[in-house]
Amino acid sequence: MSTPAIQAALQQMKGMATQAASTQPLSGTQASAAVGQGGFGGELQASIQRINRLQQTANSQAMAFQAGDPNLQLNDVMVDMQKASVAFQMGLQVRNRLVSAYRDVMNMQV
Repeated sequence: MSTPAIQAALQQMKGMATQAASTQPLSGTQASAAVGQGGFGGELQASIQRINRLQQTANSQAMAFQAGDPNLQLNDVMVDMQKASVAFQMGLQVRNRLVSAYRDVMNMQV
């Protein structure tokens, strides 16, 4: 990464740290209400959409780099491709665990 990119990432991290430090912690009822709104299905769908966005971004950057875009560097493209790969592998493992749990529940004697 270039020096301006590192500085920009550092500034973003500092901004997130100050934002996290300034927020009030949620009480127990607020936390349960915040968690209960989305539900499992909503969170699963949001995760799949995030994985899809990461893959689309990585693919578009790879195509742009191959086309000779002077604003893209190889290391940035490779990092984004690796992020998309790790996210996909995580989603695959979650799916495998869910299928395994479903099979275990279906095979239970009632």
